[in-house]
Amino acid sequence: MNTRLDLDAKAITLMALLCAVWGMQQVVLKATADDIAPIMQIALRSGVAAVLVGLVMAWRGERMSLRDGTLRPGMLVGLLFGLEFLLVAEGLRHTTASHMVVFLYTAPMFAALGLAWKLPAERLGRVQWLGIVLAFGGLAMAFLGRGTAAASALPGQVLWGDFLGLLGGAAWAATTVVVRCSSLSNAPATQTLLYQLIGAFVLLLAGACLTGQARFNPTPAVWASLAFHSLVVSFASFLVWFWLLRKYLASRLGVFSFLTPLFGIVFGAWLLSEPIEASFLLGAIPVLIGIVLVSGGGWLVRYHGFSNSNAPKL
Repeated sequence: MNTRLDLDAKAITLMALLCAVWGMQQVVLKATADDIAPIMQIALRSGVAAVLVGLVMAWRGERMSLRDGTLRPGMLVGLLFGLEFLLVAEGLRHTTASHMVVFLYTAPMFAALGLAWKLPAERLGRVQWLGIVLAFGGLAMAFLGRGTAAASALPGQVLWGDFLGLLGGAAWAATTVVVRCSSLSNAPATQTLLYQLIGAFVLLLAGACLTGQARFNPTPAVWASLAFHSLVVSFASFLVWFWLLRKYLASRLGVFSFLTPLFGIVFGAWLLSEPIEASFLLGAIPVLIGIVLVSGGGWLVRYHGFSNSNAPKL
């Protein structure tokens, strides 16, 4: 049996770098949106990353079998993964990158609810339920207490973009539930990732063409953005993430997810001069605390003595 390790300095450093990369991606998409629509850029990055993952599989001697029971769930996670980024791409047309990254990373909450419903072993304890209540309370504050909107959009448009980001988080969570509750849970990580990338490429490229967002102005910034998204985000970062999951405790790694929205807010304000409304910031704080409690509730119970007899064994 392969025993997972607790976090060491290498794991902590890699997770911090991954969260910074993931927090940067929406900012880079927004920064280059005038030359290439986000939906088109995500489609292209998914296609390039799919080719790279396919090459890695060939190098390792892994085969994409269609008779191992993974085809149907693989097609479903590809559809959900594509839907997630379709919602992200459309949402970025209306809201800020900092808003998008916070609402997208509500996915752990939705995933925890879905897994608790489908898998008895994933039932939620008191700490996780507290985190969900805090997070949804923070979402209500962020939506209902809207202050000044982004300079480039009306308040109603920003609200719509935020809502699409929230739906994107739900789609991401649904992908997690399907992977955990199907034959994909025993499939190689590269195979699952390849299903997701192919699904995103097909769905988003079709969406870009059908909605007239297939423009591509090959500026140096666009090429740099495509290289960043294809090589760093969709390929290297996911391979590092899967390596970490194989070596370290998933519950400890999951707690670090709260850093990604923080990086997104900082990068959006710093690089894009995006405003950070007081109501959004006040709402984002309980959302981030809720994500930590949902992702790391079992760890908190074990190491800090909280009473939580229903907590899953992580």
